[in-house]
Amino acid sequence: MAEHGTTLDVPVVVQNKARSVGADRWLEELPGLVAALAADWSLEIGATYPDATEAFVAAVQLEDGTPAVVKVMIPRGFDAVGHEVTVLRLANGDGCVTLLRDDQDRGALLLERLGRPLHRLGLPLARRLEILTATAQRVWRPATGCGLPTGAEKARWLASSTVERWDVLGRPCPERTIAHAVACAERRIAAHDDERAVLVHGDIHQWNACEVGDGVGDGFKLVDPDGLLAEAEYDLGVLLREDPVELLQGDPTERARVLAVRTGLSATAIWEWGVVERVSTGLLCTEVGLQPSGAQMLATADAVVDLEP
Repeated sequence: MAEHGTTLDVPVVVQNKARSVGADRWLEELPGLVAALAADWSLEIGATYPDATEAFVAAVQLEDGTPAVVKVMIPRGFDAVGHEVTVLRLANGDGCVTLLRDDQDRGALLLERLGRPLHRLGLPLARRLEILTATAQRVWRPATGCGLPTGAEKARWLASSTVERWDVLGRPCPERTIAHAVACAERRIAAHDDERAVLVHGDIHQWNACEVGDGVGDGFKLVDPDGLLAEAEYDLGVLLREDPVELLQGDPTERARVLAVRTGLSATAIWEWGVVERVSTGLLCTEVGLQPSGAQMLATADAVVDLEP
């Protein structure tokens, strides 16, 4: 069990993210909070997950010896914990990690222990996209009335926060890149349809997909859902945001078309969500010091301003 006052190995990116949203007190109180959770849930705290960006995440062992994971989320200006719990309960272990226990007041989740994240397996990009798309499709389902934000609401927030963050950071990319992202967000807002909207994960990439069981053959599950009721194309847009350098090798629009054919969805919608997510995340990575990812996303965003699938 963790003792009060124990020094925790909190990743630098998590520290930077916490400070960027004014959660300095959370950082100071985190050791005591983790110790209290360990006592209340009878956990033995193990190694910290070094790749975490939005929360303190550590391996734990339950009292009966079952391996699990504890996640303590950075306080945000919206109910991120509640959204994640909602997604995990709706998915119920199908496509997403299984939720074992939660304490929303303390921003804490107890989760099943999964295997290696996809990014550690060294698989080629095409295979990674196949895995991520197939896993995302397991999550998509009707979830009317579940209380999650809509895709239109998320697009409005992404547009406004992108403009604000760009200005605060000293305008690290051309203005036309920002204007393009805002225009794409406005088109996705106009296209939102409550009847077509499904539960989407909202942040699908190779760091958020982990092996189930002992190897690739047992499949994957997703972790760290943002949770939205949106057109399914939103999730595939995130796949266009990731691997930005590779996107420019050949025809940048090909990935959107391939994903559209594979899923029967709209290449245009996938492309436009990709534009919005690429610029927003590039600015966020720049803000918290996650480089070269931030610079690569912004450079790619500028390079594709005049393209469409």
